Amino acid sequence: MTMDEKEVHFTKKRVDESWKEVVSKEKGGVSGAAEQIPVSFSTFVSSLGIQTLFQMGELKPPDGEKIEVNLGAAQETIDLLLMLKEKTKGNLASKEESLLGSLIADLQLKFVQHKTS
Repeated sequence: MTMDEKEVHFTKKRVDESWKEVVSKEKGGVSGAAEQIPVSFSTFVSSLGIQTLFQMGELKPPDGEKIEVNLGAAQETIDLLLMLKEKTKGNLASKEESLLGSLIADLQLKFVQHKTS
């Protein structure tokens, strides 16, 4: 053997896959409320709407936390929804388009009410 040649030894690796069984059993015990909701355009847009309502102080945070109004963040989220509406024009199902349009209108109305009060 020359200096350029190296002797290579492979060792057989042992992979412990028992964790997969534990996770599988834990998943079986998950309650219905904790299951993840499938992501769709409608759930995404709805989550942005809920976020905006929190930002405007329309919804109380979980666990009784203090309500913090952030109208600047609410305006940015509404602008994001408006951008989504423009960029997805002609590519949405009628229910999605209706949801997005009515959500934006409702949020804009509430936003104006907060700005004028």
